[in-house]
Amino acid sequence: MAGLSLVAVLGLSLSAPADAAKRRESGSTHASVAGAKSKLKNEVIRTTKRQPTHAVIVRPSFGELSGLRATDDALALRSSVALVIDQETQEVLFDKNANVVLPIASLTKLMTSVVVVEADQSLDEILTISQEDIDTEKGSGSRLAVGTQLTRGEMLHLALMSSENRAAHALGRHYPGGLVAFVSAMNARAGLLGMSDTRYVDPTGLSSRNQSSARDLAGLVSAAYRHPLIRQLSTSQEYSVAVGQRTLQYRNTNGLVRNPAWDIGLQKTGYIAEAGRCLVMQAQLAGRKLIMVFLDSAGKYSRIGDAERVRRWIEAGPAIVESGDLRIPVGAVPKITS
Repeated sequence: MAGLSLVAVLGLSLSAPADAAKRRESGSTHASVAGAKSKLKNEVIRTTKRQPTHAVIVRPSFGELSGLRATDDALALRSSVALVIDQETQEVLFDKNANVVLPIASLTKLMTSVVVVEADQSLDEILTISQEDIDTEKGSGSRLAVGTQLTRGEMLHLALMSSENRAAHALGRHYPGGLVAFVSAMNARAGLLGMSDTRYVDPTGLSSRNQSSARDLAGLVSAAYRHPLIRQLSTSQEYSVAVGQRTLQYRNTNGLVRNPAWDIGLQKTGYIAEAGRCLVMQAQLAGRKLIMVFLDSAGKYSRIGDAERVRRWIEAGPAIVESGDLRIPVGAVPKITS
């Protein structure tokens, strides 16, 4: 309405009779119009400042919706699910909701790497990013443009170290029989590992239908650890690839690989809204080889904070913990059968 009033004032000023009286009043009229303009401008500025910015819609994770984040534990972790086991003895040192099945986001890429490596395809073969590799599930971006050509080994490196979705998808597409056959191989491998709670629908983890439990994922970490290449690529701190005339620099999504306090043998991070922040690792702490799984962590850095809490606890000489109770031994993770 203020804008319409100003237009009306301007219209009257332009159409008024040009008699002497009006000319004498024109000075005050123009001053009035200028004042109106200034007042309107200031009001627009004040109104604009009062307008809220575009709200960022934060979708709750599956764990949050199911109330898992309210679970207390002896270490006050911010992850809804956590599991710490001795890799060699299978002894469970810490268990928090380890049997709950949740989306696992890019932890999926650990199985993707296992299938690729065990298929014994040439790591030097050139793969090409295509339109099919663009994320239509979450609309995430990538620095690997359509037409980018890298070797299978380079794609595997980027998928494991920096969680490159297009690279992981391209690996699946270039599997014998294509993407459908690749996902089938992922599920078949999970079955052989005794991962009864696990299901895969794509090689990236962008779909919330890629789901597993902490116990199953601990078994997967043990299996993946058997492959030196997966250990090497997943713990690489940074990596550069030549794309045309450019060189793209990538860094590991897990900052702990650059922390001298840690001796990490294998790791993978993951995140989508439905899964929260996730992390799996094999690490040597206090002379023991341990596997750690953290699912549905509530904050951007909280999975790293949880890992640090576990490290300090282990180095201090922990008792066995299950659901916050000390000195209660619990069952082992699925045995690796092949």
